[in-house]
Parts: sequence; structure tokens; C-alpha cells
Amino acid sequence: MDKSIDIICVGEALIDYIGGQSEEPLRNTKDYHRYLGGSPTNVAMNMARLGLEVQLVATVGADGFGDYISSRLKEADVKTDYLRASLNQPTSVIFINRTQGTPEFIPYRGADQYIEQKQLPEDLLSDARVFHTTCFALSKQPARDTILAQAKKAFELGCQLSIDINYSEKIWPDNQEARKAIETYCSFAPMVKISQDDVDRLLGTGMSHDDVFSYLHKLGAKIICFTLGKEGAKLSELGNPVISLSALKVEKIMDATGAGDAFWSGFLFAYLKDKSSEKCMEAALQMAAIKLQNVGRIPDYADVISKVLGI
Repeated sequence: MDKSIDIICVGEALIDYIGGQSEEPLRNTKDYHRYLGGSPTNVAMNMARLGLEVQLVATVGADGFGDYISSRLKEADVKTDYLRASLNQPTSVIFINRTQGTPEFIPYRGADQYIEQKQLPEDLLSDARVFHTTCFALSKQPARDTILAQAKKAFELGCQLSIDINYSEKIWPDNQEARKAIETYCSFAPMVKISQDDVDRLLGTGMSHDDVFSYLHKLGAKIICFTLGKEGAKLSELGNPVISLSALKVEKIMDATGAGDAFWSGFLFAYLKDKSSEKCMEAALQMAAIKLQNVGRIPDYADVISKVLGI
């Protein structure tokens, strides 16, 4: 049966306030600009701009920020049938400094964690090719139990799972609880994106890349993309040699916020177009390079990615 939804993105839809001063810590940042944010939301927006059918499952507050998020999603043709507005919790907000490196951030969490099972019905899961979520989304209840239960159901219905292990102790202080949830999710044979920062925070410093691949494959991960910032990225797929590609040269980095989401959007887009693992990586690195040169949203560069993939 043909599936009409390319990807379901499940998790946080929130407001990013990105600092106006470059390379200043938050304590010195004087003003901020509002952007639509949240890792699954960024992926959903990117994928919709690339012309795919995207459904975002998230919870915002029944407030001005929630209205802003809803209107931005609709402008980008992201389907919002399962975007819920909570009357009891405000829209979540994160303050972030603008930097070329790993951003400093302070989260103020509200509605994002209240994802309910009715937002992920079986007919939606059976109609999707990819089910994507994040560590951030799994970090709070009741969203964690909802996502893990429905991810299992999606897997059983033949949907390919995906996760960005964007772990931070600021978001999820209980490291063991985080690892247990990730183990459960990885048992459903997902494609995994993980960065060096994520590895250091979740698993500790000093692990070799091969050890990281071995650990995640043993949990059940099908494909692992290990992003290494300016060093590029590596891909490990069971039974195949590890692929290493260099990052594209960027003359001036404007902002690193969302670069990982752009990378994964490019990868998933190419995957959904049935491209080879190497082509998926090329598209991912191209998207990341585009994002690094822009603060906030990515421009509509679908033609650039299409040229990379030859479509």
C-alpha cells in the first residue's frame, strides 16, 4: 500500500530566542530575535520546503506563541492535524546565544512535554514512511511513554524510525533514565543521528567512533550518522564499511543553531528519495552548510539539494 505521509515529526514545537550579539555568552546578550524552533519542528519545516508530505505532532500553549507556531507551520505546508494547543501549559521557550560553536541555552519548558496518545493514532502511523523524534522530546513525561509506545506500533506497521540523540543534561538530568529510553527506542531499528557533543554528554568523553557505532548497533540501530562539526560526518551501516565525508567549506558561519537539524533533514530527504548512503550524506552536509550561513530558518534551497541528488 502506498503511504501518503513521507514523515511524521514528533516532539517539541517551541520558540527560540537567539541572541543578537555574536559569540557573547547569555549573561552578556542584550537582545534576542524570535524564531520558530524545536528540533522536530525544524526538521518538519525543512522537509516541507523540500517538497515532502510532513505531519508534525506536537503540543503548544493556547497563547500568542502557540498561534505564531501554528501559522508558521501552515505557511510552510506542514500538516498540523495533530498539533494540540494546551489550555493549561504555556508554549515552551528557549534562550540561545549566537555562536559558531555549540550554543549555550536556557530552556523554559511548558506545553511541549504533553503529547498524548490520541495525537498519534494508528491510521496516521500506518500511513507514514518515517517516524522521527528526539532525545529532547523523550526527556519528559507523559511525552516519553506516548512516543515510545507509538514508535513501537509504527515499527510494527512497517514505518522506518528515526531519532536525533540530542542529549543534554540540562534537558534530561537523569543520565541512566535517558540511556534506558534510548535503548528502548533503538530496539525498533531506527536511523540515528548523534553528534560528538551528544556522545560526550550521554556516554562520557574518550569513546572512539568505532565504540560509539558498536554500542548503538548492539542496541538495534540500523544506520548511525555521527556528525563531527567542521570535521564532517561518518556513517555506519551494519555489514558495510564506515563512510567518512568532509564538511563543506563555509566562508562565514552566521549561526550554528539548527545545523544538526538541517543535516538530518538533508539525509532523510535523500533517504526518502531512495538514494545511496553516500548521496544521503552529501545532501546532509550540503543542508548543514546552507544553515550555517543563515540565522533562523533555512532559505528555500530545494533546487540545490535536488542538484546534489540528481533529481
